[in-house]
Amino acid sequence: MKDLKNLIHHCQFSLVAASLVLTGGSEAYASSAEAAVDNSFAAIERAVEDAGFNSVVTIDHARLAAAEGVEMPPSRVQIFSDPSINTSILSDNVRAGLDLPFRVLSFAQDGTAKDIYTNAEFLKIRHSLDNQQSLNNFGIRLNAVVDGAGATPAPTDGLTPDFGIIELTSPLSVAEAVSNLTRIVTAQDDTVWFGEIDFAKQAYKHGVTLPDAVLLLFGGPAPGGVAMADFPAIGLDAFCQKLLVYAGENGGSVVIFNDIAALAELHYGSSAKPHHALNERLTATFKKALEQKSLAATKD
Repeated sequence: MKDLKNLIHHCQFSLVAASLVLTGGSEAYASSAEAAVDNSFAAIERAVEDAGFNSVVTIDHARLAAAEGVEMPPSRVQIFSDPSINTSILSDNVRAGLDLPFRVLSFAQDGTAKDIYTNAEFLKIRHSLDNQQSLNNFGIRLNAVVDGAGATPAPTDGLTPDFGIIELTSPLSVAEAVSNLTRIVTAQDDTVWFGEIDFAKQAYKHGVTLPDAVLLLFGGPAPGGVAMADFPAIGLDAFCQKLLVYAGENGGSVVIFNDIAALAELHYGSSAKPHHALNERLTATFKKALEQKSLAATKD
C-alpha cells in the first residue's frame, strides 16, 4: 500500500492545483463568506499545529467541487490525529474508528461562517462507549483546538447507538478487503483518494493489541459537492467518505461507513435524493469489491 505521507502530499498538491485553476474564478465564489471560512480554517489549523497533533489531511470541499463545475457553499475540513487517543477509544469499541481521528469543519451556512466538530459525547452515544477516562482525554485534547474558536459540537439529539451506520460483511481478510476496496475506489474517475490509517499498527506502537482495523479516506468532489450544496454541515462526515474495515469476530472482515442521508437528517432534519443516490452507489461499489478474492483494477 502507498505510504500515507506520500498520499497526503499528493492530496495537498492536488488542492493547490485546484486552487490555481480557480484563480480569477467567478466573483460569486470569492465572497465574504469564503474569506470568513478561510480565516476560521486558518485559525483552527494553527491551533492543531500548536497542540502538537499529527495532521492527517485537510480538504477544501468547495474548491475541489468548483474545479469539477459544481457550486456549493465554502467548506473546509481538517482531520488530525493523536494515536494514543485513538488507541484508547478503540480499545473500548473498534467500531468507533469510523469517527476517528479528530476533525473540525469550517463552512458557510446561509452566508454565515461556522465551525463544527465531533465531540466525545457523539462518540459515546453512537458507539456505546463506557470508558469515561478515554472520553475525557479525547475531550481535553480536542478542546485544545476548539476552545475559543466559537465552534459547536455536532448535534446529538436523535443520535442512537449505531445511528447512520451501513454495515457489510465479507469472508475476505482485512488486508484483502482493504486491497480490493482501494482498487475499486481509486479506479473511479470522479473520486479523490486521501489516504488510510492503520489503527492496529498505531496501537501496537503504544503497546496495545487491537483487531486489524484500517480506515480508508476518499471523496468525490462532484457528487459530494451536489450532496453538500444545501447541506454543507454534512461535510464533517461526508465528501471525505470514511470506510472502516476491521476483523470480524468469527473471521473475515466487517466494513462500516456513514449513511449520508441519515447524517443529513441528523444535522438538518431532512435529506435529499443525492444523499440516497450516493448511499446506493457506495453500497453497490463496496459489495462488488468484497465479493471477489482478488479484484483487478476496474472502473465503475
